[in-house]
Amino acid sequence: MLDANDRALVDGVLARQLRPLAKAITLIESQREDHKLRAQRVLEALLPHTGGAMRVGISGVPGVGKSTFIEALGLYLIEQGLRVAVLAVDPSSSLTGGSILGDKTRMEGLSQNPAAFIRPSPSACSLGGVAEKTRETMLVCEAAGFDVLIVETVGVGQSETAVAGMTDLFCLLQLPNAGDDLQAIKKGIMEMADLIVINKADLDPAAAMRAKAQIRTALHMLRPASPNWTVPVLTLSALKKDGIAEFWQAVSDYRRALTASGEFAARRRHQALAWMWELIDAGLRSRFRNHPQVKHDLPGLARAVEEGATTPTLAALRLLGDFQA
Repeated sequence: MLDANDRALVDGVLARQLRPLAKAITLIESQREDHKLRAQRVLEALLPHTGGAMRVGISGVPGVGKSTFIEALGLYLIEQGLRVAVLAVDPSSSLTGGSILGDKTRMEGLSQNPAAFIRPSPSACSLGGVAEKTRETMLVCEAAGFDVLIVETVGVGQSETAVAGMTDLFCLLQLPNAGDDLQAIKKGIMEMADLIVINKADLDPAAAMRAKAQIRTALHMLRPASPNWTVPVLTLSALKKDGIAEFWQAVSDYRRALTASGEFAARRRHQALAWMWELIDAGLRSRFRNHPQVKHDLPGLARAVEEGATTPTLAALRLLGDFQA
């Protein structure tokens, strides 16, 4: 049952009020145990109102122009009468744990639009280029009535595949002169892309066309992520807002094709099941680390492994035995 505070939070989110929406996301991201319980109750109350948005993941190396592209896309979608939520994940320092959270500064025009909501979140050193609570945050934004959710990854390289497992469409931004077709094949992230965009095409149109041809050649050598969709390669200039309408048309074509085949709904069901197993894995790791006997034996075994007195395998088996006991 929801108490008065949580009920007010849920009602505020459903009423599309930004302040309750921000407070609900802050509650979800909290590490306090009492907040975690409250967050689950709030999410359960909001769940019947989720699922209506188009979820788009955006990834690419630093400097490819993700923020500029997202702002141009968001403003275009708002002109079409849609409401847009941007979940921007900033990298956390491995030393201090801090993040700059500067995406609102990069998207100044979009952040001031009343039909948009931008939420920067620290990655907290989570793998895959997204924050730990990105999925839950997406559900809250859907309950708040946003039509399009855009998830921007941290931009750390080729490992940002987690966003492909939580969005309907995964877009990879590329730069002209980013490497030959062999280099493109080596990027495992390309195999998961539903749409590939060469940004900053205005800087060197000839290089952009060469990159487009090379990527198309590379895609022919890779197994497509979906049997019902041929991955298009687009060129655009986010800074000049050239090609944004064509990009969204490709997104609409993608959704239409996968919905007709039933793959769109099946993909969401698969993602929900995968999310459940990830939560189980995370819960088991947490219980393992907090087990009394594990906490007692872990420091000594860690020292023994560092000093070469025992192998990592034997130490791990010992700690797992403590946990099972």
